[in-house]
Amino acid sequence: MDAEASPGARADRRARHHHVGQTLSPSTKAPLRPVAATAGPDLAYRLTVAERDPYKRFSAAYWTRIVGANVAAALLVVVVYSGVSWRTPMPKMLEAFGVAMLFSCIIGPMLGIVMPRVGRGVACRFAFPFDWVVLIATMVAIALAGSFAAILVLAAIGYLHGAGIVTTWMKGSLKASIVVTLIFGIFITVVETMRRQLDDAKVALRTKERDEAEARRLAAEAQLASIESRVEPHFLFNTLNSIASLVHGDPAGAERMTGQLAALLRSALDSTATPLVPLDDELRVVRAYLDIERVRFGDRLRYTVEVNGGAGRLVVPRMALQTIVENSVKYAVSPRREGASIRVRAAASDGRLRVAVEDDGPGFGGAARPAGHGLDLLGARLRLLFGDRATLTVDSGPPRTVVEIDVPAESRS
Repeated sequence: MDAEASPGARADRRARHHHVGQTLSPSTKAPLRPVAATAGPDLAYRLTVAERDPYKRFSAAYWTRIVGANVAAALLVVVVYSGVSWRTPMPKMLEAFGVAMLFSCIIGPMLGIVMPRVGRGVACRFAFPFDWVVLIATMVAIALAGSFAAILVLAAIGYLHGAGIVTTWMKGSLKASIVVTLIFGIFITVVETMRRQLDDAKVALRTKERDEAEARRLAAEAQLASIESRVEPHFLFNTLNSIASLVHGDPAGAERMTGQLAALLRSALDSTATPLVPLDDELRVVRAYLDIERVRFGDRLRYTVEVNGGAGRLVVPRMALQTIVENSVKYAVSPRREGASIRVRAAASDGRLRVAVEDDGPGFGGAARPAGHGLDLLGARLRLLFGDRATLTVDSGPPRTVVEIDVPAESRS
């Protein structure tokens, strides 16, 4: 008997950037239950046909297991219930084995066909231990029906006669059929459940590997976009001109600005960086970027950074705040004569890290955030790195715009 459950559906991976949520991986820590993999159809292509559903196709290996179990069950009945020993004459021994094999060949396939389908429904409708109660009751019912069918076959071929048919079934065959069916049924169910949980682990591992690869790809795209926005000629031209203007009048300022530019470029071009970095490191890059832009915009760009609750050691996606701050510079500071104030706030509480970037600019509409926009890419990265444990919210419009990321409070191991 094999038991399984149909794959559950995963949440849509194309969730909007302001509401990031998905199930990342199936759990394998629940009590032992006759359930199957819970990964969604978008992951099924990663598994072979046998890994996805070895029961539906009833392969040769599947039926080999059924036949092997039937033979083992028949031998068990012959040894335990038929009184056969090494002293039993061979004809009598073969007769007993043949009768037991008939019962086994009727009950075994019934288990193999019925139980996988029952297992799907049980896994969906009942929790442990009620799922096992239903499964055992189903096994008993199969034993009743199968053993009675075997008795009828024996009567049809003339092995049993008259009123002795029902008596033989009630007094001997029924008990043996139920006991042996439960022994083999429960054993195979446990084995198949453990095997299916192993398949769940394979799905989770492959999902994690794929998501990590996708996260690296998106991080590379965000990194490239960041490089393009910062290393474009006019940015370097303006920055180098600003440094040159400070060389004679403020050498220390020129040196400081050169260091800030170097730190910014080093972060953008670092190909060995991990997807998650401590918030302090990310804020260091953000400050360097804002200080460079403040030389360009002067008093039009004002900013503050507030970090509370030991949030600095917790990790955030690399370039995440940089993306949000660049958005504020582009839509709040650059287009207005009076510029804007940017406020970066970070706090950790209740196992969560919340980082918000607020500006007093006019905001931006949906048309300003097409597919592939920095915030859109950031939302996708959060989904891949944290699943449904992270959110990205955008509140845009006069008199202020707030972009906040909310992620689990985790430190770098």
